[in-house]
Amino acid sequence: MVNSPHGDISDVKFLTVAEVAAMMRVSKMTVYRLVHNEELPAVRVGRSFRVVEEDVHEYLRKSFYSAG
Repeated sequence: MVNSPHGDISDVKFLTVAEVAAMMRVSKMTVYRLVHNEELPAVRVGRSFRVVEEDVHEYLRKSFYSAG
């Protein structure tokens, strides 16, 4: 069994960079920047990256701030 901070690895939903960009409404380059700056964890699969969906939600939760 693989030890994962997300529990059972078979329950983890991986997203492509394009899917993350669409979810966050940013460009793919912004997602690549977040991954390369280690602000958003990712797994390298061949020449591409996959991001755990829950990590995207966690990043967005941490990024919220109150304006005004």
